Order: sequence, then C-alpha cells, then structure tokens
Amino acid sequence: MSKLGFPVFDADNHLYETEDAFTRHLPSRHKGLFKYVQVNGRTKIAVDNVISDYIPNPTFEVVARPGALADYFEGNNPEGKSQREIIGKPMHAIDAFRSAGPRLRLLDELGLDAALMIPTLASLLEVRLTDDPDLTCTVIRAFNEWLHDEWKFDYSGRIFATPIVNPCIPERGIAELEWLLDKGARVVLLRPAPVAGYRGTRSPFLAEFDPFWARVAESGVLVILHASDSGYQRHVNDWEGSSRELEAFKPRPFNDAVTPGRAINDAVTSAIAHGMLSRFPAVKLASIENGGNWVTGCVKALEKTYAKMPQAFTEHPRDVFLRNVWVNPFWEDSIKDLVDFMTPDHILFGSDYPHPEGMADPLGWAKEIGELFPAADVQKMMGANMYQLLGLA
Repeated sequence: MSKLGFPVFDADNHLYETEDAFTRHLPSRHKGLFKYVQVNGRTKIAVDNVISDYIPNPTFEVVARPGALADYFEGNNPEGKSQREIIGKPMHAIDAFRSAGPRLRLLDELGLDAALMIPTLASLLEVRLTDDPDLTCTVIRAFNEWLHDEWKFDYSGRIFATPIVNPCIPERGIAELEWLLDKGARVVLLRPAPVAGYRGTRSPFLAEFDPFWARVAESGVLVILHASDSGYQRHVNDWEGSSRELEAFKPRPFNDAVTPGRAINDAVTSAIAHGMLSRFPAVKLASIENGGNWVTGCVKALEKTYAKMPQAFTEHPRDVFLRNVWVNPFWEDSIKDLVDFMTPDHILFGSDYPHPEGMADPLGWAKEIGELFPAADVQKMMGANMYQLLGLA
C-alpha cells in the first residue's frame, strides 16, 4: 500500500543504460556504430564516429543526485550559479538505477506502487540516424531487446519499461510493435519529432503511416511522447550561427527561452491537424516530461486554424485534444489552469526520478496538489489515470 493510502503510479521514472545497451543485440555488420572513447580523460559515446556530448557521462558510473537541480528549475538561483555548481557532489549509480529487482525495492522506499521506466541515453539514438530509416529500425530493435533482457516490459505488474517505436518504415514499425506486444509491452515510446527518411524527414502522423496507427489503435497500447533530442537544436543553431548538438546540462539563454514545449506542441499539432487522431480515435497519446505550459497555446492555435478552414478537419481540434491526449506537467509548473482545462482525468503524475531535474521525494507533489484539488481528483492524477490507461485494476 502506498504511503498516501491510495495507489500511486509514477509516469516518469528513468533507468540508466549499461554500456552494451546499444550493441549487445546489434547485428555484426554494424560493429563500430557505437563506441565509447576517451576524450581528455573523460569517457564519451561516439555514434558513427561522431563524438557526442549530449550526456556528460554516458557510462552513468557517476550521476547527479536525484532532485539536485530543484532550486534551478524553481527559478531559485539568485547567485547565478551554473547547473554544474548547483548539482554539487555527484553519486555512484546504484543497482536500482540499472536493474528491475533493486528498483522494485526502491519503489517501496519511495512509496510508489508502480512506475513507467523510461530510458535516458537512448534519447540520442534517432536524431543521429534521421537519414537512414532502415538503420533506425535496426538500432531500435537492438535496444528494445536489451531493454527486455534487463528490465522486461512488465516487471511484477509494477515496473513498465517503455520500448521505442518508430514507423519510419511502416512494415518494420508494425513488426516491431507486434514483437513488443508479444513480449508483454503495455506502453511504447515515440519520439516527439519527425521520423527518418531517405529524402528528408516527415511526420509520423501522415496518412502513409496509417497501417501502423491502425495496429496501435487495435492493440490499445499507450503511446508516450517523452521529451527527447527531437532535433530542434538546429533551429537554435540557425539563430546563433553554430553547429552544436543538444547538450542536456549546458543550458544557454536563447535555447532555454525558445525551445521548451516546442517539439511536443508540434507533434501533437501534427497528430490532430494531419488527421491521425480522427482517423484512429482510440489512440492514446501521453505527453511525458514536456511540462504543461504548451497546452493552452497549442489548442488556441488549432482553434484559430479551425475557424479559418473547418473543412480541413473532420472534428473540432479541441475535442480531439481533450479526448486523445494526457499530460504530465512539470512538478514546478503552476497547474491550476491546466487541470481546469483538461480535467483531472487527463493529468498524469511524473517525478522524473532519479534525474537531477526531477524530484528527490516523488510524493511531494501530492501534498502540493492536495492543497488545490479535492482528494478524489488527487488520486486520479497521482495514479488512477495511469492504471486506467494501461488497463490495470
């Protein structure tokens, strides 16, 4: 029983990958695609011989402490410290960050009855392979096999790892989905971004991908759109005259001001404006770790477009959004307006544990929202909604 007296389901827990996560099941013909290399005494990951700084320490031997950046994300930084200074002394990664058995015991300590378990380093994969759909599908399968080895997709009915799907080649996307469903997956992870293509990227919600979404709808599997490297750094680079990759822990003012919420806004807008959610109204999309501040602007923009060209839609976009989309707000968000707009039935609790930008004490959010909403609504947002989305009692 949860420490709160009702079941708590955390929609945003994270795992830290082992060094063979991308290579254990990668076909031998792609040997060398992923390598760990030494750069000035630090270990970095190289993808197709391009060194990445996306994650400062991709081995995760040493990690920032859970919730170390709480003050930063609350806007409490009067001394102007860097993220590195605020993070402070790191810790050695514990077994519970790496494997399911120890994590189950940690969930008990944290007072969590269940959790989605979302990858960390894997969020760099697809953006670096956007010109090669076939290789994208191959790498995704290799990673998903590792994920099933180490975590399973349904561990004791409490830990639900989130394997990756990508319909860039529809028949391979469907085959991957079938494999995941056969292995017990209740939830899948789709990057909120265009998918790979040989002649440029395109939205995964265009009609050419309908066979994939038809199978998603038929299966009832939940699709989460989790914050990732969605490739939007290129827009920042256009303004700043640079060629940087996204670096998770090196924020810059312009990037911080213009990019939050942008990728998820575009993804959900595409799912509605390109008609996928109307063609397949049973599809469930959950926005995880994208915050909630983007929601109102997204819906207002769609409403304005609908007013100008209603003939381009089969349904009012606001109705589609409120039917098909669930949102996990940031713990530091002011959420009263969001909950009033979406209703408590479409809000999900997620702590981002054990990331430094997450919550050291995941149950702390329950106290905050308990001062704003009735107990029945708090129970929905803290867990009941996720149980229902996954079809669990």
